[in-house]
Amino acid sequence: MTTRTRILTGITTTGTPHLGNYAGAIRPAILASQDANADSFYFLADYHALIKCDDPQRIQRSRMEIAATWLAGGLDVNRVTFYRQSDIPEIPELTWLLTCVAAKGLLNRAHAYKASVDKNVEAGEDPDAGISMGLYSYPVLMAADILMFNAHKVPVGRDQIQHVEMARDIGQRFNHLFGNGKEFFTMPEALIEESVATLPGLDGRKMSKSYDNTIPLFTSAKDMKDAISRIVTDSRAPGEAKDPDNSHLFTLYQAFASKAQEEEFRAELLQGLGWGEAKNRLFQLLDGQLGEARERYHQLMSRPSDMEDLLLVGANKARAVAAPFLAELREAVGLRSFVNQAAAPVATKKKAAKAARFVSFREDDGSFRFRLLAADGEQLLLSRSFVDGKMAGTFTKLLQSGKPMEVRVEGLSFSVWLNNTAVADSPQFADAASRDAAIEALRIALTPLED
Repeated sequence: MTTRTRILTGITTTGTPHLGNYAGAIRPAILASQDANADSFYFLADYHALIKCDDPQRIQRSRMEIAATWLAGGLDVNRVTFYRQSDIPEIPELTWLLTCVAAKGLLNRAHAYKASVDKNVEAGEDPDAGISMGLYSYPVLMAADILMFNAHKVPVGRDQIQHVEMARDIGQRFNHLFGNGKEFFTMPEALIEESVATLPGLDGRKMSKSYDNTIPLFTSAKDMKDAISRIVTDSRAPGEAKDPDNSHLFTLYQAFASKAQEEEFRAELLQGLGWGEAKNRLFQLLDGQLGEARERYHQLMSRPSDMEDLLLVGANKARAVAAPFLAELREAVGLRSFVNQAAAPVATKKKAAKAARFVSFREDDGSFRFRLLAADGEQLLLSRSFVDGKMAGTFTKLLQSGKPMEVRVEGLSFSVWLNNTAVADSPQFADAASRDAAIEALRIALTPLED
């Protein structure tokens, strides 16, 4: 069987996504996640945000906005693992294990740290003035993000290549010290997408919050139109030929247009299309492509509990990989139990299982579905779509009643059937052992519901 390529991407939660973030990172990542050969991990890098920002409200708002942006943009959480970094306690623990093998000399060479030191020296300050240990050891936390899930590919900008290389160095050092011939960590590779657009902002420089030249992505159509109206253009009047190749308005249009639309717009600019009308064409193109996603974004922002549920499901998928792997790493470094741990008694499992719950919801197309969540929030099942809520409720009751169900294994997932009808499906698991453990967890979760 062909091994799926594991791809991992983190998004630091310190700002509101804009059009440049969407075209440069979010849209290509969502498209990449639809590849059947990709096993994609996407996370909100909220521990990283603490290094850059000490405003709790801003970080919380950004976490919600970035989660809503990815989901509204079409990220399919049933195909990928989507989680918050701070929901995975194994990551800070792995960070410490890696900190203990990371060379200080390696961290001294990190670009962000060196840039801060150079800035202090130029200003006549102490070299380490204002530099936190968070900034200094940032590369170790990033290494833990990558190595925890043994990612094969890490899409990054050119300024982040060094961090992937440092993750390799730290992972190799750990393997050498504690592997005894076993390679615990896969060596990740930086994935540089040369074709991914770096969009110009309103003034022609790279679109960035730091330049205050961004075009909002999902705030409102009016905000987007107002921002587009402020794009700097030359002084050529309507009727005068424009130069598309030296127009950042055209570059923005090009990033979202089809080839035919691009060629038509180019021809009209050469024929003297006025800048005002050109800006209106850009707005219409963007609004047409992003209007539905904007509506989904605002729905998600108004229902934060829905995003919370999805992220907790993602965290449980991620922890199903991270927890057993960290147990191996603890064993390798000598953090071992003094005795063999006995299996948890069945009664304890049953008590926890009584907290398993069904959550019903309605899709945008009007159909009804339900989820079965375990006591810890892990998604055990996601139902098929039903034409009405009554039918969905009937199958929920049948599962609660203890009626015999058929579990059909399908690769690294499984489906549940009642009366020869496919009722619900499991998530996709990393391996057969995780899938079989989930089937057992499902049976345990449903058994007490007969009481």
